[in-house]
Amino acid sequence: MTAPGTRLTIEPLTAEAFRAFGDVIEASDAARHFTINQGFAERYHDLARIDTAGGGGHSVVSIFKALPRTFPLAITLMERHPLGSQAFVALAPMPFLVVVARPGAAPGPQDIRCFLAAAGQGVNYARGTWHHPLIALDAPGDFLVIDRGGVADGGNCDEIALPEGALWLER
Repeated sequence: MTAPGTRLTIEPLTAEAFRAFGDVIEASDAARHFTINQGFAERYHDLARIDTAGGGGHSVVSIFKALPRTFPLAITLMERHPLGSQAFVALAPMPFLVVVARPGAAPGPQDIRCFLAAAGQGVNYARGTWHHPLIALDAPGDFLVIDRGGVADGGNCDEIALPEGALWLER
């Protein structure tokens, strides 16, 4: 069944394609890495710019338990965190979808892109990047989330509604 409206194309998640929205978190050969712990571990260093401390905030580590979505999926909501970044890393090797738009004015359907985070990849949304809430695919999954806590927590999530039926994701 084809849904009405615009269908989002799912793109592979690469550091280059995602740069305008934040960081791709992955243990790739392109990342700075070195051996530690007497040769028993490899550290992939400084993979994302965690941006949470300004204005009395601090970094918070949480676990989100996500349920898989049903497709076709109407994209009717986008959100952003104007006071800090937000990182998502699946705790098991599982793909998930990342729906984003550049920071700035509220996006329209034409401004939104979708990426497939492969098993072993995570993302860090830069401060103010518009994004859809977490989209797990085939099974429930746990995600490590690093974002901002502290003063102004209630003012760190702006949401916008998109026109019903204007934007769809199909697999």
